[in-house]
Amino acid sequence: MSDVEAVKDLVLKYDTLKIEIGKVIIGQHEAINFTLLSILCGGHSLLIGVPGLAKTLLVNSVSDALGLRFKRIQFTPDLMPSDILGSEILDEKRHFKFIKGPIFSNIILADEINRTPPKTQAALLEAMQERSVTVSGNHYKLDLPFFVLATQNPIEQEGTYPLPEAQLDRFMFSINLEYPSFSEEVEVVKSTTGNDAQIINSLFSPEEIVAAQKLIRKIPITDNVIEYAVGLVRKTRPKSKQATELVRSYLDWGAGPRASQNLILAAKAHAVVNGKFSPDIEDVKAVAKPILSHRIVKNYKAEAEGITISNIIKSLL
Repeated sequence: MSDVEAVKDLVLKYDTLKIEIGKVIIGQHEAINFTLLSILCGGHSLLIGVPGLAKTLLVNSVSDALGLRFKRIQFTPDLMPSDILGSEILDEKRHFKFIKGPIFSNIILADEINRTPPKTQAALLEAMQERSVTVSGNHYKLDLPFFVLATQNPIEQEGTYPLPEAQLDRFMFSINLEYPSFSEEVEVVKSTTGNDAQIINSLFSPEEIVAAQKLIRKIPITDNVIEYAVGLVRKTRPKSKQATELVRSYLDWGAGPRASQNLILAAKAHAVVNGKFSPDIEDVKAVAKPILSHRIVKNYKAEAEGITISNIIKSLL
């Protein structure tokens, strides 16, 4: 199959994939889109929303529709790194034997990731970046594809540990789930209070997802689009020459080079699923907010004056 045919095939499968997920998840179109884009790019996503907005159900539905192995880790204050990675035990022959933890799966749901201390959060860092884990000096490769989809509750901050910037930067997208509209909420109540259970059909195999990720990386892109993406990221850095007055006044810290890389990868994926063979500046703009929002840090002046990260990103676009 040629690359052009592969792109057309991926567009058809992507549209069918959204229909399958839509059987269970009503509304939340933006969250579904960005979650699927991050998977096509081989990235990780952080889902932020109040309880009851189907964050966990969304991740579950995505793993079913993609035909991937799925493990859920409930992050609590007493969770240890070995509860995620696995540990070595003495077997009956008094040899050390490694028992794999839940990280050895395709999709990991890190539920309420900010409820566990930094030491345990850090257990995910190597897996997210290198697709491998090191336990007791031994190196173990993870099966591909591998994604971490983490959830976070923005309102219940008692007993939580904010994610450090190094951890946040590992997430490709930060996706905010909003309350459903009136009609969507009526539909949710109708579909969840009866006996009809929707079955999600599996549309991909792990090998097909890896092939789709390779296809996305092969998509050609012009220099002016790359320069626009890099310029956009540089504008978020208060000490950069390209920084706007708003950025200098209200930001402490801007996005790093990983944001530029993610903007280009996500723009390629966004172009492909919309049937284009090369991304343009509009594709970069379409994915900019969820890629930049968790990578820039406001100062006290912004907090005092009610300036949001969203306002700053809008001004840059």
